[in-house]
Amino acid sequence: MRAGKATAVPPGTICELEVDGTIVAVANVEGKLSAFNNVCPHEGGPLGQGELEGKIVTCPWHGWQFDVCSGALAQSSGTTIETYPVEVRGEDIYIDIG
Repeated sequence: MRAGKATAVPPGTICELEVDGTIVAVANVEGKLSAFNNVCPHEGGPLGQGELEGKIVTCPWHGWQFDVCSGALAQSSGTTIETYPVEVRGEDIYIDIG
């Protein structure tokens, strides 16, 4: 489903986009877009409002860190966030949230 314009997520940034009524976090890591669940599994913090350093997003509420490309918790294994397929068609971002 169309989520927005690719220009809304310049390289090195992260934002929140709505996809079919669901808020999804989208990060641009060196020109490659990654989409993932916006809700931190720790206590529900908004990952799309977190700080992005490289491919790691830090939850603004309690500092949990996730790899935005794989969804893996950076500090250990086992905990992940759901990631979604992303496609850029022209200037539009399409995200399949299943």
